[in-house]
Amino acid sequence: MKLLVFAHTPPPHHGQSFMVQLMLEGLGGDCRKRRRDGDGGSRARRLPETDGIECYHVNARLSRHLEDIGDLRIGKFILLIWYCLQAIWCRFRYGVTNFYYIPAPGKRSALYRDWLVMLLCRPFFRRFILHWHASGLGKWLETMVQIRTRSITYNLAKNADLSIVLSNYGRGDADKLFPRNVAVVGNGIPDPCPDFARAVLPRRRARLEARRLLSVGKPLPPEIAAGAGTDPHVFRVLFMAHCTRDKGLFDAVEGAVLAHRKLAEQGSPLFLKLVVAGQFLHGDEEAEFHRLCATLGQEVVEYVGFVSGENKQQLLENSDAFCFPSHLESFGLVLAEAMAFGLPIVTTRCGAVPEVMTPEHPGLVEVRAPAQIAKALLRLTDDESFEALRQRFESHFTIEQHLFRLARALRTVADSGSTKG
Repeated sequence: MKLLVFAHTPPPHHGQSFMVQLMLEGLGGDCRKRRRDGDGGSRARRLPETDGIECYHVNARLSRHLEDIGDLRIGKFILLIWYCLQAIWCRFRYGVTNFYYIPAPGKRSALYRDWLVMLLCRPFFRRFILHWHASGLGKWLETMVQIRTRSITYNLAKNADLSIVLSNYGRGDADKLFPRNVAVVGNGIPDPCPDFARAVLPRRRARLEARRLLSVGKPLPPEIAAGAGTDPHVFRVLFMAHCTRDKGLFDAVEGAVLAHRKLAEQGSPLFLKLVVAGQFLHGDEEAEFHRLCATLGQEVVEYVGFVSGENKQQLLENSDAFCFPSHLESFGLVLAEAMAFGLPIVTTRCGAVPEVMTPEHPGLVEVRAPAQIAKALLRLTDDESFEALRQRFESHFTIEQHLFRLARALRTVADSGSTKG
């Protein structure tokens, strides 16, 4: 099966571009690059289950920085036409008949991009695959745009041979365009904490035991003190995402401040600290964040900026809980990452999040509810679900499981094509 992957990889780095990169690596890399290099041995390592799928990648990158995403500029449309011509060239040069594309969320500029790609590319390919990484397009088309916009979108993108969604929640968007088949394929990531049981779990247990002893006024035994680090009284909560209102940044700040004040009112020796890691996309939100911290939580909130690599690893290891009160999520890749580190999680009951966390997860709160966030954070100071969260990651969200399910879904398109002749 030859697959034309019309999607961008980092930079800029966000959940969608990262998953495209992982997919390409897991399916053996870009065949165009291998052909240019003339070295089959440079092929990326792949799982046996993905054999038989060859990817031809058109890196349809329109933005270099996160701040540029969504900007409507004529230069982007010219670049997009060039990418479409590359895809059509691959169709005839390499005999690629399957076109893989990631549709837009509910935004006009992104929707116009989709129209152009569908108009230029779809007629040249035998089979058409949509992979829904974002959510909200279906409702947006039904409620926020004119009937002409809706009609054009339906005519250009309907009847996909396969729509891949990240969760059952995401079926709503896919079904609006009447696909021939829908497959649910949750995201997965390479294990970011393979040494969890030896290197991370003992510290989590020691810090939990230290908080329990400190809360009742008891001294820490030397072995507990040694394992808990230099600040066992500080309950470190991590927010790590794009620093936007929609990702719940301001709700997390207000919830952390409320929880910290409650601890002080109770005379608790514990101190709650919210560590914010991520990049601001909008200058007005960045200014509002710093004003809010200066007014409410200067001593409670610490901003460390965008983190990656070893710095990101240390943040996840050294935190005691994870707070991600997003307003709408099609999946929430950072939740899987937090589970891999056994971090107790407070997040919102929105979008696909209850499927990722399970509907019974005790850390689920309503959207835009700082008071609920505060109560949940206080409960987490005595939470010991480290191993259960780690086990959920291992059983549902590894890259191997993701690639296996993805390859199985893609093969349904190839099989249906072969039966049609």
